[in-house]
Amino acid sequence: MSEDAPAWLRRLFAGVALDPALATRALTHASVGEANYERLEFLGDRVLGLAMAEWLYELFPDEPEGILSRRINSLVSGATCAAVGRAIGLSPHIRLAKGAHGSLADSDHVLGDIIESLLGAVYLTGGFEPARAWVRRHWAERVRGEDSVRQHPKAALQDWALARNLGLPVYAEVSESGPDHLPEHTVAVRVGVDTASATASTKREAETGAARALLATLEA
Repeated sequence: MSEDAPAWLRRLFAGVALDPALATRALTHASVGEANYERLEFLGDRVLGLAMAEWLYELFPDEPEGILSRRINSLVSGATCAAVGRAIGLSPHIRLAKGAHGSLADSDHVLGDIIESLLGAVYLTGGFEPARAWVRRHWAERVRGEDSVRQHPKAALQDWALARNLGLPVYAEVSESGPDHLPEHTVAVRVGVDTASATASTKREAETGAARALLATLEA
């Protein structure tokens, strides 16, 4: 953890006395060892989902479930969580193993996961209320934006394909490389005779990237 991380955390989570051990773990990448953010990220992902679902239900009382689902999928995505991480200056405070590539600290995957792990730490420290308040503060400018109603690339590609009687998109993992804490997944997607691929640190992100790339080609 960087030297000024405790002060940064106090400013970031004013009013929540985060347990120091939890805070350190929430900022620790898997390259450091077993005491990393992954379990907290698992918990924080669910905390974020509930906080966002509750908020959207309140904000948009007349919207159907389908639109609410689009909104929540966008707002809790790794890219959005990473954008929140960049906005709060998270990268310098991430604990990486010596020798780990510095770009990890600015990757969407790591930034997004650590935002969720911090929410998990807040939940364990103070319960749901401070976690909910933190989400509403840091997602306030995003929750009503147009980006929050755009379809997820995989859903948009599926709709495009079905509308043209081409069947469901077919995803296949082309390759997986790297150590457990620095994986690289390459996934290809096919619709009819058209294909595209993408590489990311998780299979889910690679699928999303492949869908986005193929849509860009099909709609060009």
